[in-house]
Amino acid sequence: MKIGIFFGGPAREREVSFAGGRTALANLDKGLFEPVLVFVDGRGRFRLVTPNFLGSASLRDTLPQDKSGFSVYDESLDADALDIILPELRPEHFRDHFDMAFLAMHGPDCEDGAIQGLLEWYKVPYTGPGLVGSAVGINKILQNELIALANGQQKKTATISRDTYEQTDKSQFFQSLIEHLGLPIVVKAPHQGSSIGVAIVREADLTQFCQSVEQCFFTLSVQPDGWSKLSEWAELSVDEKHELAQKMVSLDSGISFPVVIEQTGEVIKHPQDFIDKLNSLTKQSGSLLTLASLNAEDEVLFEEFITGQEFSCGVIQDDDQIAIALPPTEIYNVTSFDFESKYKLSTTKKRIPVETSLENNRKIQLAVAEVFTRLGINVYSRIDGFLTPAGDVLLHDPNTIPGMSPSSLIFKQMAEIGLNLANSLTYLIRQSLRERIRTGKDTFHLKKLLSALDTKLADRKQNPLPERVISFGNSDEGFADAKQQYNEMAASGTVRPSLMYIKSKLESHEIPVNLLFKDTIAELETALSEPRHPLLIETAERARHITERYV
Repeated sequence: MKIGIFFGGPAREREVSFAGGRTALANLDKGLFEPVLVFVDGRGRFRLVTPNFLGSASLRDTLPQDKSGFSVYDESLDADALDIILPELRPEHFRDHFDMAFLAMHGPDCEDGAIQGLLEWYKVPYTGPGLVGSAVGINKILQNELIALANGQQKKTATISRDTYEQTDKSQFFQSLIEHLGLPIVVKAPHQGSSIGVAIVREADLTQFCQSVEQCFFTLSVQPDGWSKLSEWAELSVDEKHELAQKMVSLDSGISFPVVIEQTGEVIKHPQDFIDKLNSLTKQSGSLLTLASLNAEDEVLFEEFITGQEFSCGVIQDDDQIAIALPPTEIYNVTSFDFESKYKLSTTKKRIPVETSLENNRKIQLAVAEVFTRLGINVYSRIDGFLTPAGDVLLHDPNTIPGMSPSSLIFKQMAEIGLNLANSLTYLIRQSLRERIRTGKDTFHLKKLLSALDTKLADRKQNPLPERVISFGNSDEGFADAKQQYNEMAASGTVRPSLMYIKSKLESHEIPVNLLFKDTIAELETALSEPRHPLLIETAERARHITERYV
């Protein structure tokens, strides 16, 4: 089966998606699937690329650049800059190149039902939840309302539209939020993922509050007596202006280009044009100037700050659409699980399951599985939440296409039921095919694809691949190399790898799949010396009928 791996996209999470495309390519079982890489650029055009395209550390490093000295995304380049090196692939020709789309994209247009609807129109099956679950999963305001309906949870929230916010008395509005939600206040852009567009206002500081709200609207106000550093533009050096303009390119912390000057309607696509424009504006008399992303949010969500243990819990399902919650992961040693702590900091700690009672861990799983089902999500998802000191479970942010780095939480949790990276991707493809059949569209063709895949999986069970043992000693470097070899062999589709830890001449241990995600030998030895947590045992048993299909 030819699998089109879709990565990139127009959303702010495209760098996360770029890494996810690399993970999918590296770990797709080549004995079952033939990968075809489809890069989706910032304008939403589809382009066939080779594996070399994923060789750089970041998407910006891969994209062609102009001679301005800035590092930019393709929206800042000439519209035909990519056409020269990467011809466009039109959707009506998708089926000429692949049988199924593997979606490794995130955010608006990528996991909100837009690309899913396009693929359904052209009769191309795709991975992940369908249209209903995707539409719900991208809207944080709607999620809060539906989760409350599904499980009765009580969480204080408020919303405001951009127009209303601009006309309101900011000080009075802030004070009313403090009275309603207390401090700290969590401010969110409703349609972003990876904790992009999330700020926490911890003190009764109006300036900080206004900055946070603008950050989540993806706007920036410039005025002579305002808070913005841009209001001091004329005093900045050439290098400082360059640095500030480059920072605005950032998709996770800046408002990013293109931006529009709302007072004039002028669109600025490139950092150098931005510098030239502000240089000319500083020569004019000072007046309010508002910059906004072309993809600015129109509403902002405010939530009460929940004190408790933060967790993230994946959900998968079987052929009978029974939701099975995976063991929840607790995130700790971090003030807030934002974009930086998710992708940039090494200090964030995680443990499976949550350090609480077995009963509370079961309570988390039950709540997550119920919301997954009631919100119309299928195939798989990751749902985050908090366990309060009182033992209440408060859920938020169902994520319908979780991040796909090799160390992503969803893969760690699937390892706890015995699925390695290659198995997990195979599960995702097969279960997605099963769910697409339920839509009643192109049913005969989809059933043929599913039957062919099931035949191959059954043949593997009857005629197992030859086993290949990978041995390593008691060094962290050797452990890391062995894990990499294991994943490469598992993805080759030619052998069945296993890991053997040679602690000494007299002691060795075969390493189960769930311990592949330990980072050091010390962590590995601790895990080997301790009894397996009862929640992990019972979850693996509950999912055994799923795992046995792929292992």
